[in-house]
Order: sequence, then C-alpha cells, then structure tokens
Amino acid sequence: MTASTNPFLDATVREGLYRDASRLSARTSALHRAKTRGRPVAEVIADLASAHLLAPQPSLVIDIGCGRGTSSRVLTERLRPRRLIGIDASAAMLDDARARLGVTGDAASFVQADFHHLPVPSGTCTVAVAAFCLYHASRPEAVITEIARTLAPGGIAILVTKSADSYRDLDVLVANAGLDPDAPHRESLYAAAHSANLAGLTEPVLPIEHLEHEEHGFTFADLSHVAEYLATSPKYHLPAELHGAPAAIAVALRARLSDAPVSTTSIVTYLLARKPGGAR
Repeated sequence: MTASTNPFLDATVREGLYRDASRLSARTSALHRAKTRGRPVAEVIADLASAHLLAPQPSLVIDIGCGRGTSSRVLTERLRPRRLIGIDASAAMLDDARARLGVTGDAASFVQADFHHLPVPSGTCTVAVAAFCLYHASRPEAVITEIARTLAPGGIAILVTKSADSYRDLDVLVANAGLDPDAPHRESLYAAAHSANLAGLTEPVLPIEHLEHEEHGFTFADLSHVAEYLATSPKYHLPAELHGAPAAIAVALRARLSDAPVSTTSIVTYLLARKPGGAR
C-alpha cells in the first residue's frame, strides 16, 4: 500500500480486510469497551425506520453492507418485516451474520453482492439501510442511486456514516509515538462519504427528510487497549513487525508515551431520505 492509497477505496486491500470476521470483531470489541457516550447505532436506525414508516410492517428491508449482522438482527426484531435481506461483498461476513442470527426460511436471508448492483427488483423495498459502507465506494452517489432504484414509492433509505476526522486523537498519538509520523496528515478512511458530504451526495437522488449528527466518545483504558484498536486499522503505516500485533504495538507505544487512558471522538451521521410517492 502506497502513502497515497486509501485502503477503503482499494479493492485488493479492502478484500483482505474482510476476508474473515476477526478484524472487524476485534475492532468492534475494542471500540465498544472504550465507548463512553453515544446511542447504539443499530437501535437508532430502527428508531428512525419505525418513526418514518408509512405502514406498521415493512414488506422488504435490505441491510446493505450488513457485515456481521448487528443491524440486521435489530431490524428483524424491531420492525418484524415480511422479509429482510442482508447484503455484503464479503462471504465471510455473511457466514458470520447467518451464524449470529441463526436465520432459517424465507423471512431473512443473506446474499453476497456488490452494492453497485443490488440483487433486488426495482421499486420493491420498503426500507433500505446502508450503514458504515458508503465510504468503500469511490463514487458513493452511484450507490445511492442504486439504492433509490430498489425503493418502492414512499420507501425510505437510512444512510449512516462517520465524520472525516473520526478518531483523530489516535492519529496524533501514533505520530507522537514515532510509529507513523504522517498519520495526522493522511486522507481519512471515510473521505468518500462522511458527515460533511453525505447530504450533498444524497440530495440530487432522493429528498432528505431527516439529518442528524451525534458525537460518540471513547476512552481507552490504557495503551494496551489502544493497541487493540490500532492493530485493526488499515490507515496506519506501521513497521512491518507491528502489523496486526496488538501486544507489540503496546510495547512500542509505551517506549515513547505515558501509559494512561486515551480519549477520542467520532461523529456519527444519520440521514433518512424517502422515495417520492406512496400514501401518507
């Protein structure tokens, strides 16, 4: 990976990141244990869907970039759709989602597909969710157009992303430790679709009904905890012997920094847009 390559936009690197569920699981675990404020994202998505649905039971919900199935599970439990389809490019993520949800029958299914070409007929979807995945597209507006194609009249799309400067304090920490001096100046992993540009990407495609930004706070207990997260991030250009090695990263951090709690923030942005038409 060169210094100018955004790993979230490099197909080869991205495929490696999601070849199995271990990296995402470790990243999520480290963040959840550090989290000090901010609502659970999947619950907020379900709340928004419930508040904006035109009918009490959606006929079809699609969860795009469903990953390990966290939002799919909550959407299934909260919305009780007639059918839910979880869609992801990674076969390994889909296997993990199936195992976690224990889904059987036709009510819920998981399908491997590219979000530029969703395996859903036009005009059939009641709710389409795309959380923390649009920044994997070099042209996210094309993905939003594809999402709009699937929506039934009156159907809603819920798009979720992060601010471009999310976890910036960790960039500074890595630089101060001498592990990656350029980290604070490197392009954000979320550069393609972030809190500041999501509305601009969506407005030409779908009318926006709701937009909100919520700050999430995180305090890592010590440098070992920080290292667990850093080992999962493709942003940093760490020495080869530190790649994916949280214990070695922790030792390297302690050689230069005081072992104390480390705090950082991220803005999570929720956008809800509706396909024109449908009985109000």
